[in-house]
Amino acid sequence: MAGLDVFKRIFGSAHPGERRQIPRSGVPKGARVLVVDDSATIRAVLGKMLNQDGHVVLKAPDGETAIELARANGPDLIFLDIVLPGMNGFAVLRALRRDPLTRDIPIVMISGNLQATEQFYVQRFGADDFMKKPFGRGEVFARIQHLTKTGRLVVRERAPEDALPAAPEQTDAEHAAIPDIAMPDPHDLIVPPADRS
Repeated sequence: MAGLDVFKRIFGSAHPGERRQIPRSGVPKGARVLVVDDSATIRAVLGKMLNQDGHVVLKAPDGETAIELARANGPDLIFLDIVLPGMNGFAVLRALRRDPLTRDIPIVMISGNLQATEQFYVQRFGADDFMKKPFGRGEVFARIQHLTKTGRLVVRERAPEDALPAAPEQTDAEHAAIPDIAMPDPHDLIVPPADRS
């Protein structure tokens, strides 16, 4: 039986969605998470990861919208890109930390820039964590689990009247921005005996 487990880990489960169904210990469910990124692809992909894990996702394409959504909806967690149109992520971070309504919300900064200086400024301006692009599910949930273990992320219970209206998982623009990855169908790789020469 152990050999089968190794085989599954190497080649994946027979049921692709099965891994997502396994609960992550120590990670709260139902958090209200604000994803701030000018990339529709990042908003869609990160939003889908969070939705699949039972979180409610709000999305903002720029800093000004992010501040408005944070003040109006009181998210439990914010994923904030550094490079944004107009107001950059550092300015948004400073504004959120100065506002009594948003100053205690844990914030994970995101950047595709590998410079250590960005990580330094993220810490200096009061972000709780930093995540480099590209990232995978494991990285996202490791950040959430870390914030939960340190007591920074606490999912508040909300009254039914405070529930957000159901929103589509992604907008048409976000859906269009997700790149199609065309993998060959394994059945197409088998050459029928009549075609072999």
